Amino acid sequence: MKISKSVLGGVAVASAAALVLVGCSSTGSETDPSASAGGGTTGDAIIKTNGSEPANPLIPSATNETGGGKIIDAIFAGLVYYDGDGAPHNEVAESITTEDSQTFTVTLKEGWTFTDGTPVLAHNFVDAWNWGADLANAEVSLNSYFFEAIEGFSWDESVPEMSGLTVVDDLTFTITLKQPQADFPLSLGYSAFYPLPDSFFEDPEAFGANPVGNGTYMLEDPADWQHDVQIELAVNPDYAGERVAQNDGLLITFYATQDAAYADLLAGNVDVIDGIPDSAFATFEADLGDRAVNQPAAIFQSFTIPERLAHFSGEEGKLRRQALSMAINREEITDVIFQGTRTPASDFTSPVINGWSDSIPGSEVLAYDPETAVELWAQADAISPWEGTFEIGYNADGGHQGWVDAVANSIKNTLGIEAAGAPYPTFAEFRTSITDRVIETPFRTGWQADYPSLFNFLGPLYGTGAGSNDGDYSSEAFDTLLAEGSSLTDTDEANAKFQEAQEILFQDLPAIPLWYSNVTGGYAETVENVVFDWHSVPLFYQITKN
Repeated sequence: MKISKSVLGGVAVASAAALVLVGCSSTGSETDPSASAGGGTTGDAIIKTNGSEPANPLIPSATNETGGGKIIDAIFAGLVYYDGDGAPHNEVAESITTEDSQTFTVTLKEGWTFTDGTPVLAHNFVDAWNWGADLANAEVSLNSYFFEAIEGFSWDESVPEMSGLTVVDDLTFTITLKQPQADFPLSLGYSAFYPLPDSFFEDPEAFGANPVGNGTYMLEDPADWQHDVQIELAVNPDYAGERVAQNDGLLITFYATQDAAYADLLAGNVDVIDGIPDSAFATFEADLGDRAVNQPAAIFQSFTIPERLAHFSGEEGKLRRQALSMAINREEITDVIFQGTRTPASDFTSPVINGWSDSIPGSEVLAYDPETAVELWAQADAISPWEGTFEIGYNADGGHQGWVDAVANSIKNTLGIEAAGAPYPTFAEFRTSITDRVIETPFRTGWQADYPSLFNFLGPLYGTGAGSNDGDYSSEAFDTLLAEGSSLTDTDEANAKFQEAQEILFQDLPAIPLWYSNVTGGYAETVENVVFDWHSVPLFYQITKN
């Protein structure tokens, strides 16, 4: 994937104080908006792909995992959508305007309908967001935190209607945030912000089993969802946007293993898959030739060291963090363990995000430098001698042992200390220990972007009190720079502030950046026009069947 030249390509400054999200014309990689549904193909042109049984009901604000997310994104359309490079394009929105980056006016396009025939109106967005944000629905809604920037949102009590959302008329509503956030319009392509028809509120449970959307595809019949087996999505003939399907639908098979999906790809029984098993890392590019996909995605991997751990606070902690970072041979690990399907990190974000840089001051701590690492560790020992084993916690059911052992061995061999992995049997047990703050070792962490913005990699993970700040890092200087960047309407100026904020992270190293995960996948000779997007998902609507 090319690095996006302008993630905010759909955002233009309408005046000195006004930001407007305007529609972008389709590029050579986009489908023709004037084409008819199905692109003139026959009923045999169904794209077969891999997936997994949704973990939750098919409700946008209830879906935060890849199995359900792939389906939700196919059957719903939001105010904006992201193209392959992560640039936003208006979809249901005609415009999103603001004069202060705190209050936004959203105007919808006319002519959009849900697949039950009802129109997509302003209240369908406002009602969906209020439901998703309300703690009374927290047992089902798993994406509440996406609404916490909106005025009136509360983590302490049920709020059925946030004060920051106001319906002006059928095609207009306003959004008022608690504080300015220039990139807020960019987040509106995420699934938590999709609209819901009135029928949802009559019976959310029934809706989750038979969703009614407004996207490129649709669940035509509940029987087309064979649980734990597959789901078949038909083309939505009334879809009103630019992402017109160039095929006749999707058949998503819920494979038990990536090995099984890959075997089917080689046999021609599946058209495209978005995951290559570890067992094929060394061979899949030779097996598939130019049909192999191995490209950067908006996924960042690290391990976090809470300051509450002994030897990792104050000046001693800074020295040890720097030493550990420089003791890791990232190049060797990504080549040997991951067979080139990972790229050594040079910052805390992702190279596919607009504003990314590989030359932030302080980033030299990510270079493998054994001599300097030993010197820094010795300086830390002079403050307080190291005792015991350096351990990295991880979940044993996630395929992480290989790289954790490699990182531990690199640290052990460089610094001359004992280092090892500390496995937890399941992801659930691992995350519970982190959430409850009872884990007593550093632990693996990672982030897949919710929307293509530098801020999305920084604020949620390292902002004081942020929901995903697992290490409880707090820096007033860092928080100030994030707030300053969020308040700016000029994207380049905002990104400059976010890069300044990263300079502070490189000094403090609340997490040790490791590498960016590539999306690995491939497709069969049965299809063409296959593009994997900025966060590792194929753009199914533009795939054509041979």
